[in-house]
Amino acid sequence: MNSKTAFNYFRANAKSISQSISVKEKDYFLHVQDLYGVGVSEELALAAFISLCSGALERPLQEQTAVLGNMTIGGSVGVLENLAGLLQVCLDAGAKRVLIPIASAGKIATVPPDLFSKFQISFYEDPIDAVYKSMALI
Repeated sequence: MNSKTAFNYFRANAKSISQSISVKEKDYFLHVQDLYGVGVSEELALAAFISLCSGALERPLQEQTAVLGNMTIGGSVGVLENLAGLLQVCLDAGAKRVLIPIASAGKIATVPPDLFSKFQISFYEDPIDAVYKSMALI
């Protein structure tokens, strides 16, 4: 997992999330556990960033929300591959609300309508937008 990417982006952008976040006066610890024993994905930077923000704000994500995507150190969010497969995993895990990168909007046509209709879909532009929407800060 690229937690270093997540923490560096968090440190550089914390004040864009909330003026109350202090990266100098608090320590942050992020623990990732492979519950199924299949190996931890290298593409967890966005999840780690959202987790750091959630901890710093002492605010959980909205219930039954899944955030799809990954990010680079500069905050770029790429296009998702196999959106239908990812949404099936979300459905199987009990998600009702799914945040998708706006860069992947063109992939919606590849998702069977009966699967797509199972979710409340929202799009996000960048990692900060994903934080706001996943925690209903806006």
